Amino acid sequence: MSAEPKGDRVSYGTLYLMPVWLGENGGVEQVPPENIAIATRVNLWFAEHEKTARHMLRRMVPSIDLSTQEVHHFDKDSSARDAQELLAIMRGGRDAGIISEAGMPGVADPGAVLVHEAHRMGITVMPLIGPSSLFLALAASGLNGQQFTFHGYLPRTPAERKAAIKRLEIDARSGAAQLFIETPYRNDALLSDLLSTCGPGTLLTLAIYVTQGGSTITRSIGEWRKEVVTIGKRPAVFILGSA
Repeated sequence: MSAEPKGDRVSYGTLYLMPVWLGENGGVEQVPPENIAIATRVNLWFAEHEKTARHMLRRMVPSIDLSTQEVHHFDKDSSARDAQELLAIMRGGRDAGIISEAGMPGVADPGAVLVHEAHRMGITVMPLIGPSSLFLALAASGLNGQQFTFHGYLPRTPAERKAAIKRLEIDARSGAAQLFIETPYRNDALLSDLLSTCGPGTLLTLAIYVTQGGSTITRSIGEWRKEVVTIGKRPAVFILGSA
């Protein structure tokens, strides 16, 4: 399927980026009324896991009839062609939404491919207000919110991961905050490498289970070394910075 400018031959609905909670805590009081109104009206969704999407829709709209909701699978292994085929369902003006596993679709999320193809096809993309663990962690860190870079996941092997950490520490010394995440079961291995690799004066923010009863704490590496810290499998955002 080739990209076709909206209005030439094919008309599409709007693609909404529907943020969801970062965990199981929180109810409709944390959801903007506009999001609830859209979740009530739209019945076409793209998500990594259908079960999660339906669960989130039920949390937003307790009275929703889930049998009327059409949820299509799209994950990290899906291709641009897959995205095009799914977006073609929006022909004729049908609105749709993307639901991430947690937080904001398209940010550290495979939904970005859907959004990219939507732009190529001339589909209007509408982001909605909601949580992003990355920006919430940065805002609460006290580190440089004017200059920052998000690196996603660091390498898996210890040697490559430590080399990446050294590069990020050099970049952090320039003043720009360096954000990254890890698969929860490797959180503590990453923390151990950070504490053994970085200099004592480098600042490290651990933002653990953001908005879900966790904590966001910024200390120097030297200060972190004085404590026994276990993150476990709780979702976390790591940020390196300089004083």
